[in-house]
Amino acid sequence: MRVLMSMPLHAVTEVYGEAGLRERFALEIARFDAADRARLDEALALAGELHRADVRVREPYVNHLLRVTIRIIRYYRVDDVDVLVAALLHDAVEDHPEDLGGTPEQALATLAARFGPRVAALVGAVTNPAWVPGRHRYEQYRDHVTESLDGNPWARVIKLSDFTDNGVGVIHTTGPKVRSAATKYAPLVPVLRELAGRADTPLADDVKAHIADQLDLAEQRFSAILAQP
Repeated sequence: MRVLMSMPLHAVTEVYGEAGLRERFALEIARFDAADRARLDEALALAGELHRADVRVREPYVNHLLRVTIRIIRYYRVDDVDVLVAALLHDAVEDHPEDLGGTPEQALATLAARFGPRVAALVGAVTNPAWVPGRHRYEQYRDHVTESLDGNPWARVIKLSDFTDNGVGVIHTTGPKVRSAATKYAPLVPVLRELAGRADTPLADDVKAHIADQLDLAEQRFSAILAQP
């Protein structure tokens, strides 16, 4: 247990896989009361079911969701259960709206009925809208992130952990996705750096400094990838 709790999240993934991340998650939430643990377990069960056939290059997709949520608990020191439930489900509406009722709007309504309107609003804030024909997909993505997070401080927390997992974790990606990820995410670094540093972002100053360091590391990795011919 001590070893598992002390390991970086991608190291847990490499050594112990999904089972290790699930165990780490259980250890992280053990101090929560029974009702909060039940909500989090329910959200994880739903996320696991929705993403059961999804993979991220070489791992089950649920690993990403677990890392994003554990990072918020452990490194961002956030105990807000609505935020943690939304983190577990942050890709549910974008990837599987049909399994939650049909359209993205119906899917969000399903989450609101099951987990509460605040959870649904947080998931909605970090859900990419349908692509608008004629727009560059990455440009639309950056504009959405900038606009959606501007007035939603708690959604920033989820997106910052999501981005860290994708950005700093880009070195754990293989194949063509490495360059496409760097191209997609590199222009977001200054946007997220500014959002993370805002006074209304609900994180302690030392956590914000940690996130800034992580964004710098992601930027360095993106630059190294994009400098390659």
